[in-house]
Amino acid sequence: MPVLRFEDVNKRFGDNTVLDGLNFEVGKGERVTLIGPSGSGKTTILRLVMTLEHLTGGFIYLDGGPLTHEMRGGRRVERKKKDVARMTTKIGMVFQQFNLFPNMTVLENLTEAPINVLGRPKAEAQERARELLDHVGLGDKVDAHPTRLSGGQQQRVAIARALAMDPEVLLLDEVTSALDPELVGEVLNVLRDVAETTDITMLIVTHEMQFAQEVSHRVLMFDQGRIIEDKPPAEMFSNPENERTQEFLQAIL
Repeated sequence: MPVLRFEDVNKRFGDNTVLDGLNFEVGKGERVTLIGPSGSGKTTILRLVMTLEHLTGGFIYLDGGPLTHEMRGGRRVERKKKDVARMTTKIGMVFQQFNLFPNMTVLENLTEAPINVLGRPKAEAQERARELLDHVGLGDKVDAHPTRLSGGQQQRVAIARALAMDPEVLLLDEVTSALDPELVGEVLNVLRDVAETTDITMLIVTHEMQFAQEVSHRVLMFDQGRIIEDKPPAEMFSNPENERTQEFLQAIL
């Protein structure tokens, strides 16, 4: 059974159709990268999974269960908020802009949700947070505030914070795009390590094609709200079939 399944997903903003009848699946432990031009709907997909945007039509399933909408009595209806909230505890997301709480220490940023959302004991949450900070190379920053950290360090904290919830699915939205070029490598190295040492399912939006090639099982090319090509990375980058994919990769590689 796929961990994530998109069934006839539509998303419109006013008259603008961003996703148009989208259908695809992501298997357990699979790492899938979405590529394509700006405005092709890639980030919108992640925001729909995280329930930061609302579906216009269709369904998203997580572990076989409906995420935000279901069929009931022959009608498509919204699920109760508490049921949606319970489902989203299985999902972690790392954003472009870090989104850390500036008034909290690094340790508090990592323990806030495990304690208050998952109901974990404080000591247990803190122990797990310290392990993760060691893992991303920031064990000495537990008492620092985010404003005292570089962009690369803040993004590594954000990755650790997402992992602190022990998610089944990790969403990565252009996590290096706000970083100075010399800081990109330290963040990608952490994500490579997560890919190699865990079986977390990942849905990735990135312009870092080398990274996509190294960590992905599949790469999906998007254009105008549709998947136009779906291939293993070696094939996608060496032998794309679709003319639009060829143009896009030539422009950015």
